[in-house]
Amino acid sequence: MNAPLPLPALDEIRAHEDEMVAIRRQIHSNPELAYEEHATADLVAERLQRWGYEVHRGLGGTGVVGTLKAGSSTRRIGLRADMDALPIAETSGKPWASKVFGKMHACGHDGHTAMLLAAARHFAATRNFDGILHLVFQPAEEGQAGARKMLEDGFLELFPCEAMFGMHNMPGKPAGKFVAVPGFAMSSSDTVVITVRGQGGHGAMPSAAVDPVVAASSIVMALQTVVSRNVPPLEMGIVTVGAFHAGEAPNVIPETAELRLSVRAFRPDVRDLLEKRITEIARAQAASFGASVEIDYQRRYPVLQNDPKHTEFCKQVVRDWLGEDGLLPINEPVTGSEDFAFFLEKVPGCYVFIGNGEGSEGGCMVHNPGYDFNDAVLPTGASYWVRLAETYLKKAA
Repeated sequence: MNAPLPLPALDEIRAHEDEMVAIRRQIHSNPELAYEEHATADLVAERLQRWGYEVHRGLGGTGVVGTLKAGSSTRRIGLRADMDALPIAETSGKPWASKVFGKMHACGHDGHTAMLLAAARHFAATRNFDGILHLVFQPAEEGQAGARKMLEDGFLELFPCEAMFGMHNMPGKPAGKFVAVPGFAMSSSDTVVITVRGQGGHGAMPSAAVDPVVAASSIVMALQTVVSRNVPPLEMGIVTVGAFHAGEAPNVIPETAELRLSVRAFRPDVRDLLEKRITEIARAQAASFGASVEIDYQRRYPVLQNDPKHTEFCKQVVRDWLGEDGLLPINEPVTGSEDFAFFLEKVPGCYVFIGNGEGSEGGCMVHNPGYDFNDAVLPTGASYWVRLAETYLKKAA
């Protein structure tokens, strides 16, 4: 049986494929959680310095920014990769599997970092652009808002960008194919902790208590009406009660019950509506049982909004390189969330997906203990970064 043909890539990128794979697997074997990416940041900074970049460290705690200038233009863009792992025990069985129990690269950030590093090497060797490149290696994407932290630490003041671009792998889609969704492309992600306070008592004498379990149960059921009866039918909203904690013994009515919710939307106005209705329902339902609530509504990641102009630019970069076949005809947003949204709130840009492969080739979905990044995709992703930057910062004829 013939071996599958390699995915499309620039010859110059393909020439260093073995090194790119080795870097990816080194990072995969040594995963670091949010704001702990010290060894990964060291590796990134060392390579960038070796290749002649001006390197800035410390934004967002462990973030690394490499800057490269070519030509005379003052135009400048940012390309971003994330570096952090997840608190998951790996079961992939690969030779390069995590050496740290309970931590693994289950979302492909090792691959994202390796692809941008491979592109960085090419940029430094060729300098086939006119302007300023900021390569952003960001910490703490996995729920800890590393992008927001970098912005709070002055990223855009230190490294102004007229546009920013990001990329994420997508298992289940053909390897090396690209998806770019204009407008609202990924959902917001909020976490809500509702603490219901009643009055504890003996399970045999419920009339002498205020049962927070019953009140919290009523809240759970009432929340199911928020999306079906308050969110417009053509819009998307998700209200998931992922945890319900209350009591220890069957004959004791506890003092409190706690609900933990994940809340998502594709539009900022729907996001606001969900917060309003969840808060109103929790308070009203609890009050109807004589209980009270404390609501900790944590607005985490905003809706990721791709600028239509820059999305079309990214699509055209792929078309000019791979033809229409390089793009998957997908325009539906993704219900997952991404903190690259914080960057796109400040500057226009686009966040694309690259297929990680179908079936056994692409492996399981991200955030699964058996996940692994598909190394065959690395040269294609790195080549995309090169094509994008050289096109955006094109030299004058």
